[in-house]
Amino acid sequence: MKTLICNAHLVNEGKITQGDLLIEHGRISQIAAGITPPTGAKVIDANGQYLLPGMIDDQVHFREPGFPNKGTIASESRAAVAGGITSFMEMPNVNPQTTNLQALKDKYQRASQCSLANFSFYLGATNDNLDQIKQLDPHAACGVKVFMGASTGNMLVDNRDTLDGIFANAPTVIATHCEDSPTIAINEAQAKAQYGDAVPMALHGEIRSREACLKSSQLATELAIKHGARLHVLHLTTADELYLFKKGKTLVELAGANITAEVCVHHLFFNDTDYARLGSQIKCNPAVKTQADQLALIQAVKDNVIDIIATDHAPHTWEEKQAASYFSNPSGVPLVQHALLSLLDMHHRGIFSLEQIVQKTSHAVAERFQLKERGYLREGYMADLVMVDLNRPFTVADNNIRYHCGWSPFKGHTFPATIAGTWVNGQHLFDGEKFIDNTLGQRLRFNR
Repeated sequence: MKTLICNAHLVNEGKITQGDLLIEHGRISQIAAGITPPTGAKVIDANGQYLLPGMIDDQVHFREPGFPNKGTIASESRAAVAGGITSFMEMPNVNPQTTNLQALKDKYQRASQCSLANFSFYLGATNDNLDQIKQLDPHAACGVKVFMGASTGNMLVDNRDTLDGIFANAPTVIATHCEDSPTIAINEAQAKAQYGDAVPMALHGEIRSREACLKSSQLATELAIKHGARLHVLHLTTADELYLFKKGKTLVELAGANITAEVCVHHLFFNDTDYARLGSQIKCNPAVKTQADQLALIQAVKDNVIDIIATDHAPHTWEEKQAASYFSNPSGVPLVQHALLSLLDMHHRGIFSLEQIVQKTSHAVAERFQLKERGYLREGYMADLVMVDLNRPFTVADNNIRYHCGWSPFKGHTFPATIAGTWVNGQHLFDGEKFIDNTLGQRLRFNR
């Protein structure tokens, strides 16, 4: 139960230091230089590789229950651990939907039997389940998810009185998907009138337009200010929305609002020029947009306008993604295995520092969701760790893609870095090439 990782570059709380880290009984028991190995400890020489807090992904769709052909908690958590993600928060648009307390309890039961990563789940909002939201124990869910735009099934919340009730009564962070459905419907009708079902995939960012995103994000922030709610706006995609989250004497801060913003890795890595090469493989909601938007999002991360980087991992089968019609081709991208690698790629290109990556993928997530004893390299905290080799390339190929769906938009891409090892609750699960332990993860706990 003891592991000493020595000679590592430790990336934590804005600093990179060289030293050792001792794990005992699942926790970080000591961080120092030159730690003497305790009797019986397993010693791992990092040889100067970088040791980070494991990525905490606050937005994934693992498709269970209801869609085992796309993915399961078991399959996708395994891919996540191989990608250096040690904890995840999963979304409610499954079947049955996680829109009542019993369905929420059922998902925890499922995950406790199969998830390699640590886990928590959102309670989903609908136009008619405000009573369930009011009854929610704040320790029982990472947050309340509100689809303020087109979504799966009946989970679009478009009733203004209901939205007021949710923002006034939610006992946790409210996480919003912000796109305005009426605006999107008009754009879809115009595209269909011109192209029929053969709408070019490159128009996806214009159909799910910046106007649709901005209108919905504005509404969410207005409601949060009105009710003093804790709002987390998921997956921003446009430069237009960023003014809502700028630090300083903005409307949000003057109102004393508790509002944070997120961007996803694919919106940082890709732009609309990539549709010509990848087509439906990068079709997602909200859409990948222009290079100008991509650059603005990158700068917003660097300027701390955007607080968190996540994945919105959302697998579909390869056959589904080959649908010829734009309208029948599903939106969603599998990402958890390659998310951290894509950020390390951007680090290699001089875009983000390692300290910034750790802040946005671990520290800030732990703070926003009030996670208990996770998200940092701190003595006494749970030992959720990822070791990365910045000098060993990794090429994505069919034989190393771990998603149940079996494909990735990164296929053929060579990342300049490799995930060299992942520890979850002190257990060394993945050694960079293979799984060496299948100890299950734990339910996330909160300081609330």
